[in-house]
Amino acid sequence: MPLIDSLYQAISDDNYQPLNRESLARKLKVAPRELANFTKLLEEEVAEGKLISIRNGLYVLPIRVGLVAGKLQMNERGFGFLIADNYDGADIYIAREDTSNAFHGDRVLVRLNEAPRSRRRGEEARVSGQVIKVLRRARTQLVGTLQQTKLFYYVVPDDSRIIHDVYVPKPKLTVPLGHKVVVKLSDWPSRNVNPEGVVTEVLGPPDAPGVDIISIMRKYELPTDFPEEVLAAARAIPTAIPKEEIARREDFRKHFVFTIDPDDAKDFDDALSYIEHRNGDLEVFVHIADVSHFAPPGSALDREASRRGNSVYLVDRVIPMLPEKLSNGICSLQPNVDRLVKTVVVRLSRDGRILNYRFAQGVIHSRQRLTYAQAYKLILKPTDSIIGRYIQKLHTTAQVLRKKRFANGSLELDFPEVKVRLDGEGRPVKLEKIENDESHQLIEEYMLLANEVVAKHLKDTQRPSIYRVHEQPEQSRLEELRVQLKFMGIQVGNLSQRGEIQKMLRKVKGTTNESVVKINLLKSLMRARYDHRPTGHFGLSKVNYTHFTSPIRRYADLMVHRGVFAKTPKDYGYDISRLAQIAVTISQTERNAAEAEQESVKQKKLQFFLLQTKASKAPEFKAMIVEVKSMGLLVELPEFQVQGLVRISDIPGDVYIWDGNRQEIAGRSNHEVFRAGQVITVKVVTVDLLKRQINFTTLPRYTKIKH
Repeated sequence: MPLIDSLYQAISDDNYQPLNRESLARKLKVAPRELANFTKLLEEEVAEGKLISIRNGLYVLPIRVGLVAGKLQMNERGFGFLIADNYDGADIYIAREDTSNAFHGDRVLVRLNEAPRSRRRGEEARVSGQVIKVLRRARTQLVGTLQQTKLFYYVVPDDSRIIHDVYVPKPKLTVPLGHKVVVKLSDWPSRNVNPEGVVTEVLGPPDAPGVDIISIMRKYELPTDFPEEVLAAARAIPTAIPKEEIARREDFRKHFVFTIDPDDAKDFDDALSYIEHRNGDLEVFVHIADVSHFAPPGSALDREASRRGNSVYLVDRVIPMLPEKLSNGICSLQPNVDRLVKTVVVRLSRDGRILNYRFAQGVIHSRQRLTYAQAYKLILKPTDSIIGRYIQKLHTTAQVLRKKRFANGSLELDFPEVKVRLDGEGRPVKLEKIENDESHQLIEEYMLLANEVVAKHLKDTQRPSIYRVHEQPEQSRLEELRVQLKFMGIQVGNLSQRGEIQKMLRKVKGTTNESVVKINLLKSLMRARYDHRPTGHFGLSKVNYTHFTSPIRRYADLMVHRGVFAKTPKDYGYDISRLAQIAVTISQTERNAAEAEQESVKQKKLQFFLLQTKASKAPEFKAMIVEVKSMGLLVELPEFQVQGLVRISDIPGDVYIWDGNRQEIAGRSNHEVFRAGQVITVKVVTVDLLKRQINFTTLPRYTKIKH
C-alpha cells in the first residue's frame, strides 16, 4: 500500500489518538531512508489543508477540530460555497462577510459554524463556515477593464465572481481608460482594504478582434509559447523512424488501418484495424500514438507536458500540450506514413464478451483518414470498398458493445456539440449542431474498451498508475434534481437507484428538454477526476477505467502508457510516492482547460446573439422554460445550448404575476400561464457581454412541451 494511503488509513481510524511525526513514522513502519520523504509528505498535506498540525506538532484530520479544506466557489453577489474534500454533506455556505481575503477558486481552510450532520431525505440542513486561511491562490493574475477616479487607477475584473476592484498604480505606458489589461496580483493580506496589483499587459479595447480570446487565455493563465529548450528538443527528433526501432516492434503495417476524426482535426491520437476469425470472433487493434517514445521521462518535452497537463481547445485555436512537430507531426497518426504506436489488442466474441487481450509496441501505416461525416455516410449507405466493409464490421460490433454497456448500467449522457463557425476576423457567423451519431459511437466504444482493459491490467498487476474515477453522487443533490424535474412535469422515482436514472434518460430521449435534463443531471453528479486508486467510474458503470487513448493531448494518458509497458521502476517516469499529488495536479489543469474552453465558446455564442439584435428583422427561436423565478423565466435554446432570461416585465400582452408556491407566472387578465417544461417562442432583446447574459422577450403564443 502506498505510504500516503497508509497514513490516511491510520489517522482516519476512529480510535486514532493524535501523534507527532516521529510517532506516526514508527506506527507506519517508515524505513529510515524514507523519513525525509515522509516529512515532506506531511508538510505538503498540511499545506493543502488535508492534515492539521495542532499543539506540539500532533497531526489530525481537519474535520476532527471543526475545519474543512476545499475550493471556494463565489457568487457574483459576494457569498460562496466551499466544495470540500471528503466531506459527507452538502456544500458549505460561506457568507459574504466570512470569505475573508479569498478570491473565487482559491483553495481555503474553513472553520465550520455548526457541527456537520448528514441530511436526511427532504431535510433542509445548510452548514455554514468562515474562511480562516487561504491555502493556495487559484490565480496570480486577472483580466479586467482599466478605470480611474480623481485619486487612483483601478481595474474592474472580467470575472463577476471577483467582487473587489483591484487598485493599481498609474500604468507606465499610456493606456486608454476602458481598455482590457492584465494585472499581476500582489499579496492581499486583509479584506479591510482592496486587493492591489500591477498592470503587466495591455490587451486593447474590448471590442477589438481577438481581444476576447486573448483575455480568456490570460485569465486562465494559459501558455502562449513553448520554452526554447522544448522547441530545440522537438527539432532534434528525426522525422524518419530509425529502422532499428521498427525492427524491435510488432509490425502492423500490413493491416488495413484507418482513423476517424472531426473535419478540422490535426492531431490524430487513435486508429483502428481488425482481424476476423473463422468462428466469428473479432480481434480489434486499438492503435494509440506512442508519445512516450519521443518524450522520455525527465526530458524537456516531458517536463513541459507535465506542467501543461493537457491541450486546450479554444473556439478559434488549440494550445497544445506538445510542440507542433509532435502533436501535428511525428506523433499524429496521419495517413500514408509510418507511425509508432502503443496498441491494445482485444479479442471479442460475437456477443461482445472480452475473450482475451494483450498490449504491443508497434508500427502502423494508416491507409485512410475519414471524417465523422464520411464514416457516417458509409454506415448509412454501405459500399463494397475495403473501407466500407471495415466500417460496417466495426460499427456492428460497436453497437453490440454499446447495447451491452447500457445493459450493465452505463448512463447515456452524450449530447450534441454546438460548434461555433468564425469568419476571418473571429466573428461568429454560424452555430452548427453536431450530433453524436453512430460514427462517433463507433470510435467511442473502442476507446472505452481499450481504457477498460488497460485499467484492469494495471490493477491486476498492481502497477502504480493513474486512473479515471467518478464517485457516486450525493443523495441530496439527486433529490434536488428530482424536485426540479417535478416542476418541469417530469415524474421520476428514487434517483439514487441507477435504474431510475436510466429510466429518466429514456423518458426524455428525443424530446425538446433532453439536453436540459442531461445538463441538470450532470450538475448533480460528481465531477470525474484522476486518482491513484482504481475506485471505478459511476457514469460509465465500470469497475476498471483509466485514460489511455489520447496521449497527444493528455498527460494522464502518457503516464498510463509508461505504466503499462514499464519494465523497471525508472521506466514509470514518475515518483510513485507522489502519484496522489500528480493526480490532483492534472485534475486541476484539466478543469482549468475545460472552463477556458467553455468560456471561449460561450463568449462567441453571446457575440452571435448580439449580432441578431442588429439584424433588420429579429429572428425567432424556440426555447424551453427551465425554471420560473420571481424575476422571470430562465429559458434554454436547445438547438444552440444557450440559456437566457425573459424578464417578467418583458412578457408582452398583460401584467404578469409570479406565484412561488405553484412555481408559475400567470397573466392577471388573460390568465396565460408559464411553467417549467413549456416551449415558447422568443426573440433576443439585449446581450450583455460583460455580465454574459442574454435577455429575451416572448411572443404572445406558446405551446406546451410533449413528454
